[in-house]
Amino acid sequence: MQRNSFPLYTPTKLALLGAGGLVLLLTIMGIAQHRALTAELAQETMVLHRLASQRADQHDAHLTALSAIATASDDPEQKLFQEVAETITRFFPRITAIALVPLQPDRIAVGAALTPGLAAQIAETAKASDGTITLLPDPDRAGHYIMIKRSPNSDAARYGLILSIDAARLLDDAGAFWTQPGTGLSLSLPDGTPLFQHGKTGDLTQSKTLGSASQPLILTTSRTVTLFDIFPPLRSALILLAAALAALGILAFVRQRRQARHALEQARLSALDSRLAHAARVNAMGEMASGLAHELTQPLTAILAQAQAGRRLLTRDDRERLSSTLDDTVTQARRASVILERFRNWSRPQATPAQPFDLRDALRNVAALLDPQARAQNVALTFELPPAPVMVRANPVEMEQVAFNLLRNALEALVDTPEGQVRTRLQSSGDQVVLTIRDNGPGVAPDLRPQLFTPFTTSRADGTGLGLALSQRLVERAGGEIVLEDSTLGASFRITLPLAQSGSAP
Repeated sequence: MQRNSFPLYTPTKLALLGAGGLVLLLTIMGIAQHRALTAELAQETMVLHRLASQRADQHDAHLTALSAIATASDDPEQKLFQEVAETITRFFPRITAIALVPLQPDRIAVGAALTPGLAAQIAETAKASDGTITLLPDPDRAGHYIMIKRSPNSDAARYGLILSIDAARLLDDAGAFWTQPGTGLSLSLPDGTPLFQHGKTGDLTQSKTLGSASQPLILTTSRTVTLFDIFPPLRSALILLAAALAALGILAFVRQRRQARHALEQARLSALDSRLAHAARVNAMGEMASGLAHELTQPLTAILAQAQAGRRLLTRDDRERLSSTLDDTVTQARRASVILERFRNWSRPQATPAQPFDLRDALRNVAALLDPQARAQNVALTFELPPAPVMVRANPVEMEQVAFNLLRNALEALVDTPEGQVRTRLQSSGDQVVLTIRDNGPGVAPDLRPQLFTPFTTSRADGTGLGLALSQRLVERAGGEIVLEDSTLGASFRITLPLAQSGSAP
């Protein structure tokens, strides 16, 4: 079943829709900006990661060159080694110390000065090395790490070769992005030992291992995201202004379209109202004829009596009385003519012939006509219509008149009923259509039920008593029936009509 309704967009609803649209727009803006900030952090981290990895790879080359110089020289003082080491530290400031530690106890370390404990640790690490470079935090220099390599890189190693590297300078010239407030950088050894920390850990984080096989340091970047980052004031204001202008434009367009549709609907309803009013006059004529027959019976009876009297007077040759009788006959004939002329004018134009049509359309037309009255009375006017067409063969205007009469009677019965409800239900049952109209009003008085469909029967002081009689006549003309159902609350009318045969000609 479909439940037809007539939506009304009040200022409150429009305000709620606008607020919902604003919240949705802000949510989309926030998500998009958050993704942009995350993507920017990832991009900057990738650039910094590539730079730090390239610099770390240079350390491997330095160790290889220094190891070759140390093993190739027979100079106990390793002067060439020291010259090369000085050149490296001069051109690469992040390398703060280079030293060559002999593995024999009677030899002296060459290069940067080392504490005895560190020198002993380097020698032991080089002896235990399997050929890979060992990374350790530099105990003599905060924020530094040392690379230890045996030289030559074989079991016949004679030296332990080290580079001490400033982790902070490994990230020098990282870019202007990392100088912004809220950004953070950190570098740590593979085992998690921290070497360098800049800024605080933020909401967004990226963690990557350097691409150097010998120095897989862990680079961690972060960014703190504030409300002003998610919603930049100037850009957000411009976006909201553009959205507001677009919404106003759409609202103006929708309002114009609604006004145009409303004008068309009003014109259609006006035409429909006129058609129903005319149909009411046409259909009421048949029923009113029986109630007004005495108006014609009296002049016709008088004409008959006067004609008979005139014939007798004519045989008596009583011309004076015959003239008076004929005058009375003419008067009564004119009276009957006036009555007939009144009915003839009232019934013009003729009604539309019966044809197959969708009964749902007739109900929608009547609903549109009575909806303003229902709203004014605060009555819930509900229609339950099937999703598929309900075809009947009848006069569409007559069926609209039947529904109009029943629904208007229901609304008038609910004038003094709070929370009034009128429910109209249309359904198909076999080869028949059942239309039920039910209200929660005071119902029909028991003494009126027997003659409810008799002309001129009404419980309202201003009623004509023709609506239900006309409705019964029109329904029966279409091959159906209308009955008052037993109901404990309000009045319930059931109309049964035959379904139109498929393929029938209109």
